[in-house]
Amino acid sequence: MSDDFLFADEVPEPEQPEQPSSHACWKVLVVDDESEVHAVTRLALSDFSFQGKNLEFLSAYSGAEAKVLIQQHPDTAIILLDVVMETDDAGLQVARYIREELINTHVRIILRTGQPGQAPERQVIVNYDINDYKSKTELTAQKLFTVVMSSLRSYRDILAIDHSRQGLEKIINASADLFSAHSMEQFIDGVLQQLTSILGCNDDALLVTSSLVASNPDEDTDPEHLVVFAGMGEFEKREGEPVTKVLDQTLLEAFYDALKSRSIVYKENYLVAYCTSKFTHGSLLYVSGLPGQITDSQKKLIELFSQNVQIAYENVQLQHEIEDTQREIVYRLSEAVEHRSIETGNHVKRVAFICYELAKAYGLSDDEAETLMFASPLHDVGKVGIPDGILNKPKRLDEREWEVMKTHAAIGYDILKNSKRTIIQAGAIIARDHHEKWDGTGYPGGKKAEDIHIYGRIAAIADVYDALRHRRCYKSAWPLNKVIQLIESESGKQFEPKLVDVFKSKVDKLEAILKKYPDSEEDDLR
Repeated sequence: MSDDFLFADEVPEPEQPEQPSSHACWKVLVVDDESEVHAVTRLALSDFSFQGKNLEFLSAYSGAEAKVLIQQHPDTAIILLDVVMETDDAGLQVARYIREELINTHVRIILRTGQPGQAPERQVIVNYDINDYKSKTELTAQKLFTVVMSSLRSYRDILAIDHSRQGLEKIINASADLFSAHSMEQFIDGVLQQLTSILGCNDDALLVTSSLVASNPDEDTDPEHLVVFAGMGEFEKREGEPVTKVLDQTLLEAFYDALKSRSIVYKENYLVAYCTSKFTHGSLLYVSGLPGQITDSQKKLIELFSQNVQIAYENVQLQHEIEDTQREIVYRLSEAVEHRSIETGNHVKRVAFICYELAKAYGLSDDEAETLMFASPLHDVGKVGIPDGILNKPKRLDEREWEVMKTHAAIGYDILKNSKRTIIQAGAIIARDHHEKWDGTGYPGGKKAEDIHIYGRIAAIADVYDALRHRRCYKSAWPLNKVIQLIESESGKQFEPKLVDVFKSKVDKLEAILKKYPDSEEDDLR
């Protein structure tokens, strides 16, 4: 080894003093078969600090050891890599392994060699994905300091770009379905990640925003009611928890200051931004781990971010308002149809909740179960086309009257079928299929088994169960044991056998729904 590498003739120029972090560091892997190289490298860089973080050294004395260590420490920032070790090209094979097998493109690889003839610089730079090439004889202490500093800056910038890319990916992925609850969380998480990248927050940056629950902007927000809506770092798994249980007293005071002043509060290494909109106010954005003084342009960015998050949420609120209005109209229309008959009450509401429970137990997704629940009140909407004399006849219908009554399924389907709304489309299917029977003897189409839409199959058993358990103009309410016996006897005939089993497994929960939504205080449910 050349004596020049002992750095006896140069001392690095002092940098601006930094406060090293006690819990963070940049990992540097030294790969060389000479122990003196490891010792001297550590000595030369012993007081090195960049962005408040010191260096942590890892040592490998062969190419094989280096492969194991880099696999165990993928967050290594720099590798000081010798070429000639157990073989003449051991270092080059390590470089190839890192880039091609581990697909680690972040780590900065600095090739150091005492035998340049074994690995000509031009050839190595062209054929291997390395970031610098130094001869040990030219790598003095100052030059080593310089190359490590420049490599760390590159590594930091690469991480920032990758962090930014991940944030953008989340935003792009969420944009396709921004107005669902899940993608709204994904959207905010992505934008928060993007913001930390732009501000230059370090790896320990923590973010949390309070819940964006709608409230009256003219009223003061009670801090006790704020909860975590989205978080990163320390707050990543704290969503839904009260802020008072998540934050320490110092941070809570900063949150209260932001709420009181309705502004952005800047502290030494973190900020709390107050957010407001037409629908909400008092939501807060917390960002820590800031690298230094926030510039005016960055402050403007934070203000825009706070506004845009609220605008996005306001759009979600409007979307939910539209959906709620649509659901309410469905219920009101269904109840209007029920009021045409002598029997009034909560039939459509009970059928909706019964359908949801059966759908979930059957194995439908949350979205499908909710769609069925919101659409099921439309199952008898076709009764608007049935004459009152037939609809409210207290005696059994004759054959002609029964044929007229059966047309309500097709009438309901015709009323709803041309809608482009998901709930109305599902309502059309239910109106058409809820009187079809598993054995093919139902109406209006004589469909059989799985040709009957699952929405119709579930609504059928829910409708029959609720109707039998309540008084009608032509009958009294049936006791539960008699209803269960009838539904069991219709397994494979009127009802799908699997659904009958699901019904029996959930009957206690279904009975609770009937008790919660009775037809009247004098309900004769037995």
